[in-house]
Amino acid sequence: MRAAVTEGVGAMALVDRREPDAPARGHVVVAPEAVGICGSDYHFFAGELSEAAGGSQFPRVQGHEVGATVTSVGPGCRSGLCAGQRVALLPLRACGRCYPCSVDRPNTCDNFQLIGIHVDGGLQEQLVVPDSHVYPIEVEDPAVAALAEPVSIAVRAVNRARVQAGSTEHVVVLGAGPIGQCIGLVARERGAEVLVIDLQESRLELAQAVGAQTLVWTGLAEVVDAARRWAGVAGPPVAIDATGAPVAVRAMVDMVASAGRAVQVGMSGEEVTLRLGSLTEKELDLLGVSCCNADEFGEAVAVVERNVGWLERLVSHRFELERAPEALRFAMENPTEVMKVVIGGV
Repeated sequence: MRAAVTEGVGAMALVDRREPDAPARGHVVVAPEAVGICGSDYHFFAGELSEAAGGSQFPRVQGHEVGATVTSVGPGCRSGLCAGQRVALLPLRACGRCYPCSVDRPNTCDNFQLIGIHVDGGLQEQLVVPDSHVYPIEVEDPAVAALAEPVSIAVRAVNRARVQAGSTEHVVVLGAGPIGQCIGLVARERGAEVLVIDLQESRLELAQAVGAQTLVWTGLAEVVDAARRWAGVAGPPVAIDATGAPVAVRAMVDMVASAGRAVQVGMSGEEVTLRLGSLTEKELDLLGVSCCNADEFGEAVAVVERNVGWLERLVSHRFELERAPEALRFAMENPTEVMKVVIGGV
């Protein structure tokens, strides 16, 4: 079978590999049809992932945003799984032994394994995964099925922000890339008023399609003032950064209301300068977001099934598996042109 293997920093090649054996007990073989590329893939490819995020372990088949079809089901798998089903893959495996696992936070497991990072992922023609990580999804386009993973991060972020169903709270989302867009979608589905902020007006148009209001980034002070005026005198009770850019993180902390929730989703190795008084004077909840848990992934699948038409618009470029090295480099070199690059599903 063919696999796109990242052999070292900045080096990916299409190679032939042996097909997997029949699946063992509790496992299934899937055929990845579409694999989304995201920022963590860029960092892995460039050798920039921190040790806490998994490092960059070569050689590796990347790809953790996966839409696939089940090809064979091993003994002892849960009922309802069968060959031919389209599925999305929960990419994280927890150890079950560390402190986060012991307090029911396996998504932050100290010894986690993520497909495409610690173990081989979706950029190959067949992949063996535990049946517990396979979620049937009723969509026609495998590229949309692959979006269940970024939507799951959005579900986790909105849950961390304590935005409940029926909410009428004001939520500011900084960044209108795929994760920021999905956060806006999930928050709007729960009833929140949402303001999405980004440098690019073209990205903001997509956020408007789910009923979000939008603001073009012009500068720290201007954006903070505008967001606080939009939310009311107290400022927004929830602000979520989906960029990882230090100035956006600072804006999030500065704009959020007293007793509010500032939620960090965007990944970065950057350092951020904050005025400590912003945390103590306003008694903020400053929250981080990692991967989702199993229930949240199931919720993400349902979100995808309800919003297929809108999510299709997130997919800006599609490449065949043979062009995987080109696809990754294109995504990294054209950040203003790219929304979501998908390999496969062409």
